[in-house]
Amino acid sequence: MSGKPTVGEYMTREVKTVAPDDTVAEVAQRIIDSDGHNGFPVTQGRTVQGFVSARDLLLADEDAQIFTVMSEDLVVSHPDMKITDVARVILRSGIQKLPVVDDAGNLVGIISNTDVVRSQIERATPQKVGKLMRTLEQIHGVSVEEERRTVRLDRLTPTQARVYADELEGREYELENGLAEPLVVIDNDGDLYLADGHHRVMAAEEIGLTEMDAYVVVLDEPVELGMAETARKEGLDSLSDIEVVDYARHPLVEATKRLQ
Repeated sequence: MSGKPTVGEYMTREVKTVAPDDTVAEVAQRIIDSDGHNGFPVTQGRTVQGFVSARDLLLADEDAQIFTVMSEDLVVSHPDMKITDVARVILRSGIQKLPVVDDAGNLVGIISNTDVVRSQIERATPQKVGKLMRTLEQIHGVSVEEERRTVRLDRLTPTQARVYADELEGREYELENGLAEPLVVIDNDGDLYLADGHHRVMAAEEIGLTEMDAYVVVLDEPVELGMAETARKEGLDSLSDIEVVDYARHPLVEATKRLQ
């Protein structure tokens, strides 16, 4: 991934569209039946003709064709645009989703405000991973590699004994909306230690997830990890051993209250 994230890296490529001659009733039903869609690009072939939102349909005759109610004054993006530039466009225009078109004007994807937020969250994690890798190399004198994997939660050994109940609700929202950072996991000869993301995995279990995306730091030979020793001392073998603290607020919340 490049140093400056682009639309092409984060856009959704499989885009649901409607045709100009579809009726208002047909498109309204598609919005009702969809999972979170509040509008669609209107295309003729692969060429974008406009965009129709739920608001456009509100007072329209149900038999009217979409080309009569769609917005034709389009704001679009290009796959090579920087995410930061698209973020400015979304912020200033108030548009939640932008069609992405190539040099020929053909629809190749769609980028949303959620994708923009996700891009910034995801790019914060590699900094943590890089620091962890350098630390492991310096302390243990081993070579390490980074892999992107989907990991099963029941294979993880936690290294943090407690999480805060008041933070789990926010983590659940992030997971349900695709905004959660990947976990950071250390693979020590097949034993998977959770280095970062304890609130995320507990929230994941609450909503029934069994696996999550993770950056996995793989050691080229087994070592005695300090976090493994901590897990043993705390009696942490699985996620069920993590205590959910509901009688105290997260330290960040307490610090914020003291600043008010």
